Amino acid sequence: MLLVCNHILDELHVHQPHPPQASAPPQRSCKCEAKNLGPSSGPNRLRDLCTFCTISLDQEEVYRTKVYEKSVSPFYGEDFYFEIPRPFQCLSFYVYAKSMFQIRDLPVGKVAIRKEDLYKYCGKENWFHLQPVDPNSEVQGKVHLEMKLNELITENGSVCQQLVVQIIACQGLPLISGQNCDPYATVTLVGPARSDQKKTKVKKKTSDPQFEETFHFEVTRSSSYKGRSHFQVEEEDIEKLEIKVELWNNGNLAQDVFLGETRVSVKILRNDHVHKAWYLLQPKGNGTKSKPDDLGSLRLKVTYTEDNVLPTACYMPLRNLMLRSPDVKPISASAAHVLGDICRESLGYEALLPVVRLLLHHNRLLPFLTSVAGLELENTQEANTIFRGNSLATRCIDDMMKIVGRSYLTVTLKPALNEIFESNKTCEIDPVKLKEGDNVEVNKENLQGYVQKVFASITQSSSSCPPLMCDVFRSLRQLASKRFPADPHVQYSAVSSFVFLRFFAVAVLSPHTFQLISHHPDPEISRTLTLISKTIQSLGSWGSLSKNKLSSFKETYMYDFFKLFQEDECIEKVKKFLDEISSNVSKESSGVEDSFVLKEGEVHKRAQGRKRIGKKNFKKRWLRVTNQELSYHKQKGKEALCIIPVKNVLGVEKLEESAFNRKNMFQVIHSEKPLYVQAGNCVETNSWIEVLSQVSRCNPGRLSTFHPSAYVSGFWLCCKDPNENAPGCKPCTATVLANIQLDIDCDRETERIFSFFSSNRSRLQKMEDACAGMSVYLGQQEECSAFTIQDPKETFRTIKELGEVLDDLQAHHDLKGALNDEPGTIENPIVGKTA
Repeated sequence: MLLVCNHILDELHVHQPHPPQASAPPQRSCKCEAKNLGPSSGPNRLRDLCTFCTISLDQEEVYRTKVYEKSVSPFYGEDFYFEIPRPFQCLSFYVYAKSMFQIRDLPVGKVAIRKEDLYKYCGKENWFHLQPVDPNSEVQGKVHLEMKLNELITENGSVCQQLVVQIIACQGLPLISGQNCDPYATVTLVGPARSDQKKTKVKKKTSDPQFEETFHFEVTRSSSYKGRSHFQVEEEDIEKLEIKVELWNNGNLAQDVFLGETRVSVKILRNDHVHKAWYLLQPKGNGTKSKPDDLGSLRLKVTYTEDNVLPTACYMPLRNLMLRSPDVKPISASAAHVLGDICRESLGYEALLPVVRLLLHHNRLLPFLTSVAGLELENTQEANTIFRGNSLATRCIDDMMKIVGRSYLTVTLKPALNEIFESNKTCEIDPVKLKEGDNVEVNKENLQGYVQKVFASITQSSSSCPPLMCDVFRSLRQLASKRFPADPHVQYSAVSSFVFLRFFAVAVLSPHTFQLISHHPDPEISRTLTLISKTIQSLGSWGSLSKNKLSSFKETYMYDFFKLFQEDECIEKVKKFLDEISSNVSKESSGVEDSFVLKEGEVHKRAQGRKRIGKKNFKKRWLRVTNQELSYHKQKGKEALCIIPVKNVLGVEKLEESAFNRKNMFQVIHSEKPLYVQAGNCVETNSWIEVLSQVSRCNPGRLSTFHPSAYVSGFWLCCKDPNENAPGCKPCTATVLANIQLDIDCDRETERIFSFFSSNRSRLQKMEDACAGMSVYLGQQEECSAFTIQDPKETFRTIKELGEVLDDLQAHHDLKGALNDEPGTIENPIVGKTA
């Protein structure tokens, strides 16, 4: 899912793993801004307080912005992009105020958007009124209950009419203080003059309690039994009675915490004497709301995507058709190329991302990229314009580099970027933008030092370049040389146009979009990054060597700055680097790699039992991952309590909640006992696993199986094996394609491809008609100019096969939709009434 907040500019994507017939992870992005925060008058006006915004899935905070200094109309300007790794009901944005005199942050207000309403705001900027933060409105989860009517004949022959309510289970209750709750339910029969309440037992440390408890309520008073064959509740009783189910967290010595409620009218049993369904928990309905304008407003831009994924077998025909694309001659007649062609007007080449991911997973991407690049070169007339436009080939290669090269960017650029952010030297060299007291010569010297650091990091990084990227660059080099044999430099410009202009320069300009930094840079650092990126583009670009690169600068100040660099020396370094990343020669690291931090943060860690004496409890620790080691510390900046060399990591996997009754846990399997860690939220869990998996992906001896639970009380909880050293009982996360660990869900990617085809069926039909017209009239018709059709007959054959496959897949979706639309199922719970 993706979400964006306005003038907090936030963008997120979230992935939710799915069982064979579940919805795939939604995605979000957000941007946001606030205005007129806090009460409209009085001592609590927020003019002198600092504010920040948080993003939560239900009650679980997953992101927060930087603190904005003393303003009632802050512009947060942050993007968050993530995939949601679990089901959720509500996406919420909270605004908090920080004060020197407050122990806890002061909630100003919130915006809560239900999952089913996200589509209304998708891709648009909207102002939302902040609502008060009320503990009784902070709910999530659902409850499964059954109601039925019984008639009992008493000893004296009269009839006693009873309502039987069974509380079966709950799912998705919130964490309390970061831990699973201790829930119980109250069941109350509510009427005009009665309120009979009963209570379940408390279930310990679970967000998905199984209650299986039944309660009986007298619905009508006993009356003389006269042989009635059918039981009926009087109409007036049905209209006025309802069952109220409330969920609470048992606070033991503290106050119990309200978790949610639902209300069901007894009249639902008039037509059916047994009612069994799932209900969404609702906030208490008796709270009073402040006037919307009292608390201010938040401007958000939210983008949300959700994929409804079918069983794997349903996707095989379409998947096989897409995987055959690299072998189709000409490539323009392939299913993958047809998709890019028909979506070009409406989506650009966005539809190609799932194609790239699918081909990448099946090791079919290289031949496809080679073919589409060759097709583009056929239509390129001048060597100096090679791969400069936005085309199907360049977009596919861009997507490949972003997927495969993420770790490469981190290893190469993060140390230099960390230095830039920490030192934050002034680098403005535009005379118009200089501030009073700035020394342009000093600024030039600062900027030159940063550029040299980044340039050296790039040109010395060939040993870290992923093998697939090297294979693609080698292919591009060969294709370019064949297309323009008289130009000795085109083989280099074909590679540099991607690796410098579309990869490194873009990452330097926007490091937050590549997760190289956690927050947007401030305006001054952002300006520094812009100047560095422009210089790197020019240093790395490989136009004709007879051209003076200084002529590429429109600004005089950039022209003067570029003179500081020895161009011949830079050209040789770039040439050597391009040779290394596009050749068959094995590349060795130039020396001992510097250590730099990839990720660090606060977690809860279970004691590993390295000491004979001591409880194996959970303690708060500072976890730190560098490119060389994993360590945990008592606090940030303190000496390491334990260090695990990255080379010793044998696997990084999620841990089942049942292992320690804790959510968001993962395990680091290494040469000693596993390290069990609980992250702060579900998104953080995925982030830790990804970083640790990437940094250890090439380790020798990585495990093929693991235990998804813990070894407790003399056996593994997952497989019950008493041998602590027994091999794992579940396959490890797959490592695919050139030792790059990628979590690619092929069913989900194929579903996305299907959705792009479905939304462009009219264009697909036009392309089919164009092929038919070309075959009949033996030539290019006017209506064909919008498509790339080299072989009308082969393209027509592909489109007809696509039509049959898409129709069949749509039929599967229609069948699943009919089954899932039934209200009261766990996938489609009923939104119960509130008071």
